[in-house]
This record gives sequence, structure tokens and C-alpha cells, in this order.
Amino acid sequence: MKQRSLASLLLAAAMMAPGKAVAQTLRVVSEVLPPASMMENNVVVGRETAKVRDLLARAAIAYTIELLPWKRAYAQALREADTCIYSTTRTPEREALFRWIGPLNEAEWILYGLASRNFNLRSLDDARGLVIGTVLGDARDEYLRGRGLAVAPVTQEWLNAQKLLLGRIDLWAVGMAAGSRPFAGKEWEGLVVPLLTFNRVQTYLACNRQLPESQYGAMQRAVAAMRRDGALARHDALK
Repeated sequence: MKQRSLASLLLAAAMMAPGKAVAQTLRVVSEVLPPASMMENNVVVGRETAKVRDLLARAAIAYTIELLPWKRAYAQALREADTCIYSTTRTPEREALFRWIGPLNEAEWILYGLASRNFNLRSLDDARGLVIGTVLGDARDEYLRGRGLAVAPVTQEWLNAQKLLLGRIDLWAVGMAAGSRPFAGKEWEGLVVPLLTFNRVQTYLACNRQLPESQYGAMQRAVAAMRRDGALARHDALK
């Protein structure tokens, strides 16, 4: 019996030795940003969430999804192995920081303002001197800061709507899927108007650099299949 126990211990130690792959549950994080990602009945749902769930199911990867403030979620994806974040804008500054799965969507960056203030914006230069609401650590925040515009970041996107309506910011930098109506059904929908589309980008599932090659390949193949069979477009069509 002692010999068998020793053999079992040696086998277990060998399985945990460096170089042996141990399957891990992928941790997926995002922010509260309807209609892309939000909670319903204690379940994370939304159009972009549905895409991520679909591709991970096709790739046969076990996962969990959690919604956090964007800066915290982004930091965790950077720092922690087996962690991915969506929907993440792929920029030259971020290129080497993640393994990129996608693209999953195209988005427009739009400056919104109160209709009553009658701002006339033809370029970002016309927004100089105005305070723009952003999300801390978001690509739009980085983009506008880098161009010398005045930003007032918050930890969660919904706070910008409140600040705009209360006059605490002049403009709100919103990212949305092309052609979508992000404020449809809100009681203040008619009070807020788009003023300037200042960038067009692609969004991805961005994974920690330590993501195993096997999982990376499986997810990229799943996205390619979703593009071929129309699943990405079908998810975009969901309300």
C-alpha cells in the first residue's frame, strides 16, 4: 500500500510539473454598458455578451463572465492570466498588450450634447474649451486626452448621462455599434443629440498575453465560423 501511495504522489507531482498544461476556466470581464452588456435576472446578457458566449461555446472553452467598472476590468485582463475583456477597442498603443480575438463589431465614437445648447461641431477642434465626459481608462478617454481636449472621466458610463443632463459636462463621448440607438426608450432620449462622429474603430475580445495558443486558435476559428454562417450579424440584429 505504501508503494502504491508513493507512486500516486509521484504521478500527481509529475502532472503539476512545469511544462504540463492544466486546463483553467477562462475569466471574462466587461462593464455595464447596455445594450452590449448588462445584468438581467442575475445573468450577464447583451448583444456583445451573446457573441462572446457563442464563440466560447464553439471553441469548447469553459468560462465565467463578470461585470466590473471598466478600469478595474481592464487592469485585471492585463494582469491576470486566463482573463479576457470585451468590448475592447484595438489601438496601436494597445496592440502588444493583449491577444486579440475578432473583430466582433465596428463602432463609432460620437460626441453627444444637450439639444438645448445648440453646439455646432465640425471637428474636434470645435470642442476645445468644452468638458467632455468619458470613462476612466477607456480608449475614447485616452484618444481625447492625447489630443489635448478637456475630459472629465467617471468609473461607469451611466454616470455621464446624469452629468450631461445636470450640466456638469458639456459633451459626452459615446461609443456605439454603427447605426444603433443607444438611448432608445430613455425618458431623456429627445434631450440628447449626436453632434460629431470623431472616429470609427473595431472592437474585440482582448485576452491576457498568457492565453494558451490552443485556446487562441480555437477562438479565432470560432469567430471566423460565426462570420461565415452569419451569427455575428444575427447577434447585432437582436434588440
